[in-house]
Amino acid sequence: MRTTRPLGSVRQRAALGSALAATLLLSGCGAEVEPDARATDKVTVKRCGEPVQYTVPKRAVAYEGGSADKLFSLGLTEHVHGYVMPPANPPVSESPWASEYAKVKMLSDDLLNKELVVEAKSDFVVAGWNSGFKDERGITPAILDKLGIQSFMHTESCFNYPKYPEKVTPFEALYTDLERLGKIFRVEQKADEVVDGLKKRVDAVKAKAPKGDPVPVFLYDSGTDQPFTAGNQVPPNDIIKTAGGRNIFDGLDQRWTQVNWESVAKAEPEVVVILDYGDLPAAKKIDFLKKSPHTKELPAVKKNNFFILDYNEGISGPRNIDGLEKFATYLRKLEG
Repeated sequence: MRTTRPLGSVRQRAALGSALAATLLLSGCGAEVEPDARATDKVTVKRCGEPVQYTVPKRAVAYEGGSADKLFSLGLTEHVHGYVMPPANPPVSESPWASEYAKVKMLSDDLLNKELVVEAKSDFVVAGWNSGFKDERGITPAILDKLGIQSFMHTESCFNYPKYPEKVTPFEALYTDLERLGKIFRVEQKADEVVDGLKKRVDAVKAKAPKGDPVPVFLYDSGTDQPFTAGNQVPPNDIIKTAGGRNIFDGLDQRWTQVNWESVAKAEPEVVVILDYGDLPAAKKIDFLKKSPHTKELPAVKKNNFFILDYNEGISGPRNIDGLEKFATYLRKLEG
């Protein structure tokens, strides 16, 4: 996704010999903004299905670990003002980019809101639709546009974005986000390198996946009266499928969705993947499944086949591939 430099503008700056051009070599953890990519230049990048013009952000605010991880993985720490991390997220100290989190501000441990963004004097907000951005809470890309604040949504969350929906598989959505963010921040080469590395890791997992019929897998997010689980539009579906399993609800063209216990029992899952929240520990969920009359006779529960997926491995972000590798190893051990 390299962009072609306008020849005339390069020659003009070379002739000027301005020291200003050198200051535009902005770097963060190895990523560089090219000399011709000035903060005042605009580039058109899709925000879900909507083409939007962006200037290079200087005070980005990230909502949840997936957003921050994407920015940090591209070496953009110097462009990040801070992050918002609600209770569901595990401690940032557990992140591969813990040192980068330490360099920016934690703005709130609550939900994202417009007032927080305005007070932070942010010029760019990264979040998902119906998670960080939500009509009911009064913070949407359209509202921020009117305030002159740029925004970007996870492609994975664009499935039901009003007027401008976008639907791709979850891993492709991750790659798309990194490429689009690379274009917005003018670090396309770094984005290409990161995406290429992730794809190679995915291919390595595919090559080792168990042969034969994929094992049926139930993703348990939460819920007692009715379970909350993963449809085919969220990362765990790709994690399960790529590792060699089959999400028992992969036929649901949904993101995170509610089902019923009868459909879970009918599918007879051999493995249960537990999404581990910071505020709802996996141990409590497993205890419930072992005691509930709806689930205690499930093959996975009787065999104690539980796999714990970290929250930030389950929401859209580079750590999806960490979760994939761990789950693939778990499945291969079961097969053995």
